[in-house]
Amino acid sequence: MHRLALSSTTIFLTIVTLASISCRRRSDPPAPVLLFDGTGTSRGDVAAIESLLADSGLAYDSADSWRLDGMSDAELAAHRLLIVPGGDFMVIGKHLKPTTAVKVRTAVQQGLGYLGICGGALMAADAPEYNGFNLTGGVRFGFYADVSRGIHKDTVAIARPDQPPLDLYWEDGPQLAGWGDVVATYPDGTPAIVEGAVGRGWAVLAGVHPEAPDSWRHGMTFATSAAVDRAYAATLMSAALQRTVLPHF
Repeated sequence: MHRLALSSTTIFLTIVTLASISCRRRSDPPAPVLLFDGTGTSRGDVAAIESLLADSGLAYDSADSWRLDGMSDAELAAHRLLIVPGGDFMVIGKHLKPTTAVKVRTAVQQGLGYLGICGGALMAADAPEYNGFNLTGGVRFGFYADVSRGIHKDTVAIARPDQPPLDLYWEDGPQLAGWGDVVATYPDGTPAIVEGAVGRGWAVLAGVHPEAPDSWRHGMTFATSAAVDRAYAATLMSAALQRTVLPHF
């Protein structure tokens, strides 16, 4: 059997070629949305949000932990919306530099939109031990009451002002008391979705997963379809992007 010997130059050129294919060109303008997909984020939730962005026709760039750490203030501010999906917020934060928390907070205060879902909502709070972004002016969030009852995944009916309730997927998500306007509440009345101004920016935080696809629903009962819930997720994403004031309590 004969083996093909490759020179170090050939290997280097091959790597460079593959990298150039997989990366956006430097001449491409920044997409309006920056989706964080770094260490600690849920791969399934990143995929669900990517699907939602595609359905909404929104162009997006992705940033892992290393890239978000390395972005300049100007590079981050060139986007209109940062989305941080669900996952383990402690792992997310510990794999980012403290200076990145400051950079994200400054960018939002200067006009960047922010959508935080579940772990991404917890990252928006004041948690310096996990490099939280502190978009909330010192407010910390606790978990929804189901966690204290030993429940870690459930269907929750959220209430909205003057609108029908929605059954949404929930998994170890926070309740968001103490910050922003309350857009939706959990069955116990605590805030499930909130929004508010952060300097010149706008943040929408959700302790639930309206973007959850049908594949997440096995063995669970929902009164509303995944399509209806995902349409609501698109509404939240648009509100974060456009600085829209949603109906609130």
